Amino acid sequence: MTRADWRSWSPRGVDGAAASFALSVVAIAEPASQARARSLLWAASRLCDFALRCGLEPLPAVVLSGPVIERFVIVGTASLSKGARRTVRSNLLFLAKKALVLDPPPVPLGREPSQAPYSQAELRRYLHLADNQPTPERRSKASGLIALGAGAGLIGADLRLVTGADVHARSGGVVVEVRGLHPRVVPVRREMAERALRSAFVAGPSFIVGGAEPNRRNITSRLIASLSGGSEMDKLSLARLRATWVARCAIDIGLPTFMAAAGVRCSQRLGEVVELLDSGSEKEAVALLGGLL
Repeated sequence: MTRADWRSWSPRGVDGAAASFALSVVAIAEPASQARARSLLWAASRLCDFALRCGLEPLPAVVLSGPVIERFVIVGTASLSKGARRTVRSNLLFLAKKALVLDPPPVPLGREPSQAPYSQAELRRYLHLADNQPTPERRSKASGLIALGAGAGLIGADLRLVTGADVHARSGGVVVEVRGLHPRVVPVRREMAERALRSAFVAGPSFIVGGAEPNRRNITSRLIASLSGGSEMDKLSLARLRATWVARCAIDIGLPTFMAAAGVRCSQRLGEVVELLDSGSEKEAVALLGGLL
């Protein structure tokens, strides 16, 4: 589309200042087609008309600023469909970038990769260390830590706050009632169920991994240090214990097969789908997540 085409554009529903603004910023963008130009002109003219009604000057640095664009998308396009509103925002951000109004985007921070799950052999070695701690109390705490980590995926506050009274044999297996930021009932996988019950029996109403105060910190440090295994084994990782539970449950429910069949590589939208579905009963969760005895 040529500049002459842009100058012949006649907007509807906006004043001359908004039309002039739209023509000037779209000229900078140099759209490759008439359809693209019309889309950009419509968005830019409506944005400028909105800015003028708010008492702002029709300058690119003002009208195409991030806050004005976001406010316009929220208020000025409420009658449009969600898809159309996303398109308008994308077009305006494109024009802002072309007009050099927006600041450079922030540099994305690196994301740590997911922890690798433990193999069966690695878990057996850590459990052997737990069973050979010097005192019965220490053996119970170490065994409970591994059972709740690799058997129920608990870490952080969820792990620290579990008492012996929170572990129950019911629904065909063993479950733990989590009382942290996200209260829930988690089935303990069958291979860790007996250990979880034994540690719960020893702990009674006290915390399974030790300590006396709910807000205590670094309570697992000494336990983990005693399970490091010297030079032959790495320091026990709670994140890897949780990854072990996640991986085994994912295999049980067929998640890798489903994601491969659906062509899904990221679970970002799966949460939106799951919110619309019934999570099932406790008994169903025990059977599905490998907790059925």
